[in-house]
Amino acid sequence: MARKKANYPLIEGLEITTLAAEGKAMGRYNDVVVFVPMTVPGDVVDVQIRCKRRRYMEGYVVRYVKRSPIRVEPFCAHFGVCGGCKWQNLPYEEQLRFKTEQVRDQLTRIGKVSLPPIAECLPSKKTQFYRNKLEFTFADRRWLTYEEVAEGGDLEATPALGFHIPGMFDKVLDIDKCWLQPEPSNAIRLETKRFCLEHGYTFHNARQHSGLMRGMVVRTASTGEVMVIVVFHADEREKITALLDHLGETFPQITSLFYVVNDKLNDSIADLAPVCYRGKDHIIERMEGLQFKVGPKSFYQTNSEQAYELYKVAREFADLAGGEVLYDLYTGTGTIANFCAARCAKVVGVEYVPEAIEDARINSQLNGIENTVFYAGDMKAVLSDEFVQRNGRPDVIILDPPRAGVDEPVIEVIRRAAPRRIVYVSCNPATQARDLALLDADYRVEAVQPVDMFPHTHHVENVVKLVRR
Repeated sequence: MARKKANYPLIEGLEITTLAAEGKAMGRYNDVVVFVPMTVPGDVVDVQIRCKRRRYMEGYVVRYVKRSPIRVEPFCAHFGVCGGCKWQNLPYEEQLRFKTEQVRDQLTRIGKVSLPPIAECLPSKKTQFYRNKLEFTFADRRWLTYEEVAEGGDLEATPALGFHIPGMFDKVLDIDKCWLQPEPSNAIRLETKRFCLEHGYTFHNARQHSGLMRGMVVRTASTGEVMVIVVFHADEREKITALLDHLGETFPQITSLFYVVNDKLNDSIADLAPVCYRGKDHIIERMEGLQFKVGPKSFYQTNSEQAYELYKVAREFADLAGGEVLYDLYTGTGTIANFCAARCAKVVGVEYVPEAIEDARINSQLNGIENTVFYAGDMKAVLSDEFVQRNGRPDVIILDPPRAGVDEPVIEVIRRAAPRRIVYVSCNPATQARDLALLDADYRVEAVQPVDMFPHTHHVENVVKLVRR
């Protein structure tokens, strides 16, 4: 049954039947889909609707009538508030099963191409403390949870150092312990906040554009090296020096200590120059005997151990015998290119970001790899028939595009280049499916392997092997 409340119904006894896209769970009420966050299949809940559309509704739980037998207890105190790790209440085996089904559904429904049996999603060995990079934000007023407001008590607005509340640029949840990144990440964040409060440092107010302390990035490498980047709103040198000296002395495991002064209205530091205050200007990641230099603005897969598993799948699907010309398109910092270089004659990498290409070249030099060549520029502009003539026709192409997928003009050049095999690595199986449909006239799908890079989230990487018909 349902009764009206402010024109939105309170739906009683809704059974949650399945997981849905973007990490949501859903049930049906009078044949209308109802999305309910933080629930799992098998839950029976009373739901207050807060959003009605013609084809669906969204709401939140006001009472659990029956809890699902598969539900597990979330391990993080911030679960349900910070917006990350939305599937902590779901057993890991169920997460993997749904990710496999998500890939199968999207490739079938959107791609409409003939598919082989889809392999089970490759699990991550670590499901906690698996990330190598986190970004934190300072705020002069911490976000008060709904429970805190309801209970009353001490509601004093104290400063925060943590994560943005989803969809709110000026609201920050103060984080006590995050289970995503290994130590000393939590210790560095907590000590930074303590020192700043004790010494009267002001925290940022995004609406007023005031306050000295703005942000912090912590990178932890599999080699044990640690990079910290502290973002200040103004060049108050005495306070900058005092904080950085304290962090360097308190945490000798910090091997690279940077600061950035950002007085812009937005938080991005992509167009700013980090200053190396102490230690090296980079940290080193290692993978199968290779070294990768990671600078303060370098891209590197955020789950180091699982990135190795992902790249092994891509290399296996590439089926390199030693004499091939390999194109690594959307190469980033050249990780896949350098990872595959020993098994082919030549690797050609293309990437939009010039700094990433510089990192790719440095990584080749660092490892004594001499059969790689890298180009920076927009893929549509760089990859052309003339480019293929100059660099040699590819025997194999590896694609690892952004979430938007591959632009159609790029696909047309690939089809004319006619490689024997294409390995398509995707963080968005929906756009991957669209692109597979465009390639289907020339290529058949021979293998599909989902890979879980981000446990407790709905995100899934997927690797597809395509063979020329």
